[in-house]
Amino acid sequence: MTHIRQATIADWPRIWELFQLVAASGAAFAYDETTPEETARALWFDPPTRGYVAEVGGCFAGTYYLRAQQPGRGSHVANAGYMVAPAFRGQKLAQAMCRHSLWEAWRQGFTAMQFNFVVSTNTAAIRAWQKCGFAVVGRVPGAFRHRQGGLVDVLIMHRKLGAEEGVSPRQKAAGDLA
Repeated sequence: MTHIRQATIADWPRIWELFQLVAASGAAFAYDETTPEETARALWFDPPTRGYVAEVGGCFAGTYYLRAQQPGRGSHVANAGYMVAPAFRGQKLAQAMCRHSLWEAWRQGFTAMQFNFVVSTNTAAIRAWQKCGFAVVGRVPGAFRHRQGGLVDVLIMHRKLGAEEGVSPRQKAAGDLA
């Protein structure tokens, strides 16, 4: 059973370990292995950002953060970033976290969500985000230095939030949409 909850500072060591692993892979995340711990921790915990943890069977399985895309006149659009632990990849955990983040974003008053930097070679993530209702609205040529692939494009993906987010992830999973 997957359980997603707001992260606490006690979760930081596991989040930091996963952050380092994903960053060092050089395949999906803009931050790299030289990113200082305090920078990564600020990304997940500095207000108004909120960090979340996904647990499967009581084990740490992944994490995401949620924040405003921009301050001021762009603050109605949410942004999020996700990381899944290697042992839990291929189990639709990214989709579960994305759906949870959509609900949280809607609950917090956001009207849309935008991903600014989806690596075009990260086909699993692109499929997951599309299954969650995102569309590609832009492409930035050669904007990511992929460890193995060299310069690859990044995608900008967007999705409006609506009434369907008013149903909690638990209600959707249970099929209780009344």
